[in-house]
Amino acid sequence: MKIVGVAACTSGIAHTYIAKEKLLKAAKDLGHEIHIETQGTIGTEDELAEKDIKEADVVILAVDIAITGTERFDGKKVVKVPTSIVVKAPKQLIQKIESELNK
Repeated sequence: MKIVGVAACTSGIAHTYIAKEKLLKAAKDLGHEIHIETQGTIGTEDELAEKDIKEADVVILAVDIAITGTERFDGKKVVKVPTSIVVKAPKQLIQKIESELNK
């Protein structure tokens, strides 16, 4: 499965980057390709490429705030969850998405 996503928390610091790292590790451990953009106090980092978005099977928005650029995901399967879910149970989240996509 190819996954893209955005991580953004209310302060734009800690949980943004923790969520990103948890998603990256969980996806790789489960054999998936993943690219996560962060939006925080220092702006956007690791911005998603149009090609990555186009090829993605799913978009994970691990966000606690409004983010910019969501129109890029029009027509895609989008899963929006708080960063706390990603921090606590990233593998379970990805496995649940995987089972939903395979229905």
